[in-house]
Amino acid sequence: MSATTPSIVFNQASFAWPDGSPVLDTVTTAFSPGRTGLVGDNGAGKTTVLRLIAGELTPTAGSVTAIGEVGHLPQHITLATDAAVADLLGVRVRLDALRAIESGATAPDLFEAVGADWDVEARSTAALGAIGVPHLDLDRPVGTLSGGETMLVALAGLRLAGSPVVLLDEPTNNLDRSARERLHDAITAWRGMLVVVSHDVELLDRMDATAELHRGRLGIHGGGHTAFAGARAQEQTAVAQALRTAERDLQKEERQRREAETKLARRVRYANTDYLNKRRPKSIMNNRRSQAQVSAGKLRGNLDDRVEAARVEVAEQEARVREDERVRITPPDPAVPAGRRIAELHHAAGVHAIVGPERVALTGRNGVGKTLLLDTLFDEGLRGRRATFAVPLTRAIGYLPQRIDGLDEERSAVDNVRTSAATTPPGEVRAQLARFLIRGEDAARPVATLSGGERFRVALARLLLADPPHQLLVLDEPTNNLDLRTTQALADGLSGYRGALLIVSHDQHLLDQLAIDVTLELDDAGVLNARG
Repeated sequence: MSATTPSIVFNQASFAWPDGSPVLDTVTTAFSPGRTGLVGDNGAGKTTVLRLIAGELTPTAGSVTAIGEVGHLPQHITLATDAAVADLLGVRVRLDALRAIESGATAPDLFEAVGADWDVEARSTAALGAIGVPHLDLDRPVGTLSGGETMLVALAGLRLAGSPVVLLDEPTNNLDRSARERLHDAITAWRGMLVVVSHDVELLDRMDATAELHRGRLGIHGGGHTAFAGARAQEQTAVAQALRTAERDLQKEERQRREAETKLARRVRYANTDYLNKRRPKSIMNNRRSQAQVSAGKLRGNLDDRVEAARVEVAEQEARVREDERVRITPPDPAVPAGRRIAELHHAAGVHAIVGPERVALTGRNGVGKTLLLDTLFDEGLRGRRATFAVPLTRAIGYLPQRIDGLDEERSAVDNVRTSAATTPPGEVRAQLARFLIRGEDAARPVATLSGGERFRVALARLLLADPPHQLLVLDEPTNNLDLRTTQALADGLSGYRGALLIVSHDQHLLDQLAIDVTLELDDAGVLNARG
């Protein structure tokens, strides 16, 4: 590989946090040019791996080397809200210098700042158009952009910079369907090396390769996520069969050893009986008894070796079996009658009533007001100030907002869940939290000390373990920070829920699994258009 070809190389690389939590364990591998999806469970360390590649962190052993300048788009873009679009694009210095020159300034440092980039303003505007946000002015404050618009502008900035190695951390979070499609198209046409952390299956299937971070190891597989998942499932099926075969072989070897021990014991007993009864000359009997003992010793050694080899094979196959911990969600059962009106969604063209265990998906472009519409379910004051609002017809409504900021940070996970299940004994709450992978000391720690993924699972547990159960579950982008297996567990759990569901999500894969009854698209005029 030439020095000019972008690449990422891990050489005996290890990384652990100061508390000893491991992320990488002696990893030696390389990412090939092209698009690579990086997947793994929440907490596995995917973001940490990106930071190691970007040089923001240093391995505790070995090395991680990126050949080529690295552009990094983190999951949470930290930028002052009064900064402008031009700052997010990374063109502010050149743009200001160009504008000063056009106004008559002649200072040499201005010409030096512009360099050869005299069309920076036109290129920046074109980049915004190409990514699907042509309406954004270069001087518009970032604080006025939606989360999706911010992400798209930052991605446009990376394209303008032309970095040969680009790292994207959950780039489709908060993007509406249209924006996701534009980002998918941009990534499909991307030139250069790209590493993408995402739980968006549609995006991951556009990758040339899939890298999986699992228990400190980093394995790279050809193809997108669906191909990777299929190959992994086939491999595990083969491993399970190999383990069963190894276990049967071990049982066979142990049975043969027991049978052989019985025969040897009988043979030695006969030889000893002959010796004691002096049936033959002493020298012959001594020789036979000695031969029997030597033969028995050799046979035992051979049998022991075969049993030990079978045990080693079982251990090797057991080590290949993936015992991935999985969130297990048992949905509540409010048994909502089919004709009961649960809520009304009022809009410019009329009213949509959520009746019985109906499943409603609320969609619309970023910034159109979907979250505000959900908020009106719980804030009567908001209804009077908005043309589009929701009216609850039951008090049994559970809400999982996009921002998990409703937990009591100083109280434990157990205490937080018991705020919605006061009559449930603490021991039972602990048992239920264990199904959400919040166990032992973690269940008793203040929520503020938990990771983002753990805090989300506490909030989800509080929602689903409520007593009495909610008749309507309202979810706002629930999969934004979930790994693929937890997203699947959520879909599986909600599939058996017999209450009403109102969900805002741009994850079409999730919506397809939930068997949505009606999709309501909120447009700029405040009208809910039913489709599907």
